[in-house]
Amino acid sequence: MNIQLSKVTSPKIHTNIQSVILTDETLAKRHKNFLEKMKQYQIDTAIIYADREHGANFEYFTGFIPRFEEACLVLHDNGESYLLLGNENLKLASKSRVKADSIHVPYFSLPNQPMINEKEFARYFEEANISPDSKIGLIGWKLFTSTVYENGDLFDIPYYFVNELKKYVTQGKVINFSPALLSPIDGIRTLYNANEIAHYEYGASLAGAGLYQALQNIEVGKTEKEIASFLAMDGQPNTVTTITATGDRFTNAIIYPRDKKVDFQDNFTLTVGYKGGLSSRVGYIVEEPGQLPNEQKDYIERLAKPYFTAYATWLETIKIGLVGKDMYARIENIFPKEDYGWWLNPGHFTGDEEWLSSPFTEDSSAIIKSGQLFQVDIIPSVPGYAGASCEEPIAIADEALQSELKDNYPEVWKRIQTRRKYLKEVLNINIADEVLPLSDTVAFYTPLLLNKTLAFQKQS
Repeated sequence: MNIQLSKVTSPKIHTNIQSVILTDETLAKRHKNFLEKMKQYQIDTAIIYADREHGANFEYFTGFIPRFEEACLVLHDNGESYLLLGNENLKLASKSRVKADSIHVPYFSLPNQPMINEKEFARYFEEANISPDSKIGLIGWKLFTSTVYENGDLFDIPYYFVNELKKYVTQGKVINFSPALLSPIDGIRTLYNANEIAHYEYGASLAGAGLYQALQNIEVGKTEKEIASFLAMDGQPNTVTTITATGDRFTNAIIYPRDKKVDFQDNFTLTVGYKGGLSSRVGYIVEEPGQLPNEQKDYIERLAKPYFTAYATWLETIKIGLVGKDMYARIENIFPKEDYGWWLNPGHFTGDEEWLSSPFTEDSSAIIKSGQLFQVDIIPSVPGYAGASCEEPIAIADEALQSELKDNYPEVWKRIQTRRKYLKEVLNINIADEVLPLSDTVAFYTPLLLNKTLAFQKQS
């Protein structure tokens, strides 16, 4: 693959995009699918834990996260449901997208708040109709394994809750049931319908539009905070910590945008994520390769170009039916770990959280399916050089799913087609018919950040 830096037309950036709300039918289907999964593994009761950082599994059914408190959703195999909520989330119970009775658990509240209704945890479990002889599937936010029953007694949920639950379930069993939602092989949260893809395309679009505006406003003398201001979009919550970092990162252990000014020849990192996708770039504050710092004069040939070759290869390889280990091998072959220092997965699932799980491991048997959402995410690390990044989100959709998108969400479909045309006709990247770019900036990579249209392009 012949990749070169070329003057290219910038992608169309869509603005004033409308949110797509998840329908009652979508939420009902999620619940139905999960009850079927419970029956498959003979789970009597599933308990899904949530807090602000780890609320996506809970939100998948309820539509909300418990904000600054903790919470649990109890789902029984007969469809009966309960919400265990702290002081300040009780009012949200009536808004839940899955019908559930609320149970006040003050232990889930903030420190020193009133502990009215305090009792032994066993009493709360009884109120939620959890039987001591049940088979309980406990869900946090980590797999520890890709299948149910392996490492089934390892939990990523606060000790006090797990301990009390195990004391209560005296004749039954408690297992880690997170793979039911997150497994790259058959987790139900790895597949989305047209309504869900349209819903997540909104956040992915925000990330790309914000990133593009920030890139256009990078100038010597501006501060990280000034550039970061372009990444705050529609008041929506971020899925990761927003990054605008120039030169040395993490000085004084600061991980947020600082008052530090951009200097000529600085390396620069930029990242923003919303529900549905994340956009990221890494490069240098120069206009042309000859201006790169002396010790990194070969940055383009040594790292950036090989990285983008792997990136474009990923986009041209992903398709329905691909086995996860084959993508891993393809990237390892063209962009060897030993030479380029990447050690995480070459891509992963995305959705409500930025990283859900990944089918791309060395021995993965997971198969790429219609309805999946991915981050094109390969993170190199070569000592002495800035990194390279053009991370962006895409979806996979067969003809039937594309037809649903086109019929029910024509504006979403129009944006996706504009992006596909840009990839194929401007950047010459030959993506499969089932690949749907969710952001305007997929594959638009200008590593010399003062040159706004000098981007990597596959030579046709």
